[in-house]
Amino acid sequence: MSVHASDASAGFRFVVSAVERRADLRGDEAAVAALAARDDARFLVVIGGRIAVATAADGETAFHTRATAERLGGRCEAAILLGLAGTAGRFAVGVPGAADDEERAAAAGVGLADLRALAIAGSLEAGEYGAIAAGRAMLSWHESHRFCARCGQPSTAAEAGWKRVCASCGAEHFPRTDPVVIMSIEHGDRCLLGRSARFPPGMWSCLAGFMEPGETIEAAVRRETFEEAGIAVGRVGYVASEPWPFPGSLMIGLRGEALDTTIRRDESELEDCRWFDRAEVARLIDGSHPDGLFAPPPIAIAHHLMRVFVDAG
Repeated sequence: MSVHASDASAGFRFVVSAVERRADLRGDEAAVAALAARDDARFLVVIGGRIAVATAADGETAFHTRATAERLGGRCEAAILLGLAGTAGRFAVGVPGAADDEERAAAAGVGLADLRALAIAGSLEAGEYGAIAAGRAMLSWHESHRFCARCGQPSTAAEAGWKRVCASCGAEHFPRTDPVVIMSIEHGDRCLLGRSARFPPGMWSCLAGFMEPGETIEAAVRRETFEEAGIAVGRVGYVASEPWPFPGSLMIGLRGEALDTTIRRDESELEDCRWFDRAEVARLIDGSHPDGLFAPPPIAIAHHLMRVFVDAG
């Protein structure tokens, strides 16, 4: 099995961003406020977990003027600085969901869209998705970390939204990313795929799992594969990675070499698990499998790992 980095990430929605993060600006409150007040500032608005989307002259966009963001209920003075697009500021602001969300959005001339559906549709500029991934992950982190993990008192946002500070005990808290290994486990011309009970009927995908503290990427691949399928894994190689803002993971795509082929499935983790030959995986990808089985959509790194396996043949 050939294991090497690839350009598979070119097909991932959330990898490319038109925004330069400019972490050097985050501590300069005056500069951040000035950027947010400029006419060319644009705001990602997430309302009750959904993305506000408007139709622009050249297509759809998830980044709006300050006036639109404020009409939607966004507190732009407390927005998170995502970075710069050229010289213009790009920000993210969250708005709690309410019963009148649809009406409020329509009055502001926008619609509300689920991020996963938006990514599958591919209707936005390619460079917007990476910025949306950052904004969605940061807003989710703020929502779930409003209180200090050390003393339990309320914390407040700082550094243009990239830090939270507890006024009570002085603790500083920073956003987290949860690393997940996702792997095509291969044995010759066969690839190991599984089904979770939460998958749509007929969909098969690569095995995956969260990394644990003190664990290497390679060790996580071997542990997760053995826990879920009872398969021992030897060599592990990196393929590509993808931010996954559901709500804030990093998917690390890998290929692993199986040392045996006898599946001992963990029934609490997987509804089913089996080996697919290369021709079958190709049919999963293009939707021509005779049993109606299919792969995850192209926004998912699993889709591209399966394609790498097919192309390797």
